[in-house]
Formats: sequence, structure tokens, C-alpha cells
Amino acid sequence: MLANTTIAFGIFIIAYFLGSFPTGYLAGKLLQGIDIREHGSGSTGATNVLRTLGKVPGSIVLLIDALKGALAVTIANLLFTLDLFSTLPVDWQAYLVPLAATGAILGHSKSIWLNFSGGKSVATGVGVLLAMSWQVGLATMLVFSITIAISRIVSMSSIVGAVSVTIWMLLFERPLPSVIFAIVGGIYVVWRHSANIQRILAGTEPKVGQKLESTT
Repeated sequence: MLANTTIAFGIFIIAYFLGSFPTGYLAGKLLQGIDIREHGSGSTGATNVLRTLGKVPGSIVLLIDALKGALAVTIANLLFTLDLFSTLPVDWQAYLVPLAATGAILGHSKSIWLNFSGGKSVATGVGVLLAMSWQVGLATMLVFSITIAISRIVSMSSIVGAVSVTIWMLLFERPLPSVIFAIVGGIYVVWRHSANIQRILAGTEPKVGQKLESTT
């Protein structure tokens, strides 16, 4: 039992460090010599990179951040697919996959390399969902796409998408630990967007193509 608990903890740590990779921060430093956290919303996520550095850097950061989440979940799944640890009970997979997903999301938003700051976990969350259940991932992306087509506000679309994940987990009959992850993760993403929510209510949240004045 102790060995299995150690493996579970190791999976979480690996996932956390994958999520912690500071993609947006490095993009700012390498391309313009700036700290992206001192510009726009102060986030290191793809949206702020898009507004600050442009479409190509924003797209690359989006892709890498999504891959971080997908890789973390894939590693957890491979432990069982490849039977790397024979002591791990098969039913632990339903728990260790959401654990890895949680680690990746926390790592992205609270990166150890950035004094526990980071992005808002949307892109990494999408990668996590696609690896956990491609049906849930694609359904969430559809919700995001419809919302952004109507509102033209990325943050609002991210919030609506995050809230919808729980519904999709239930509709596609995912395991209970995945449903719990969706609920907690959705709440976390909404909380990370608290400043955006205030701007949305005030009518000052920028739409696609508009810039946000620096928070610093």
C-alpha cells in the first residue's frame, strides 16, 4: 500500500512539474525580453501572450500548454496500459488520472519557476480533458467556440466552457473521480477568472483583437 501511495504521489509531482513549464513567460523573455506578467492581465497564459506578443506566439503557447496537460494524463494512463507497476490495482486508474490532471493544472497556474504564479489553466485544462476523454474535450471546445463566436470574449468563453465540463462528464458517463475533478476544476478556473468576471460585469473586458491595459 505504501509503495502504491508513493507511486501516486510521484505521478502528481511529475504532472505538477510538467504543468509548471513556463511557456508564456519564456515566450515573453525570448521574443521581446519582457516579463509577460507585467503586461496586460498579468497572466502567462495564451490569451495574454496573444494580446501582448501576437497571434503566432499566442498559438504556440496555446499548443504547448495544452500538450503539457495531455502528457501528464497520458503518463498516468500508460502506467496501466504498459503495466509498469504490477502492484497498482486496476481500479486505481480512475483516481490517478484525475490526480495527474489536477497536478498539471495546478502547476500551470502556480508554477514553481514563477514564484507560484502563472496562467489560468484553460489551455492546459483542454489538453487534460482531451487525454482523459476526447469526447468531453471536444464537447467543451465546442461550447467554448460557440460562446466566443457570440460574445467575442475569451474569458467568458473559458468560464462557460469550464462550467460545462461537469455536464459532459455526466453525459458521457465518466467515472465519479473524473466528475469530481470536473466540478472542482471548473470552480478553480472560474475563481482564476475573478478579475475577468468583474470586468465583464463592468463592461470593460476586452473582446478578441482588443488589448487590455497593463495591471501593473
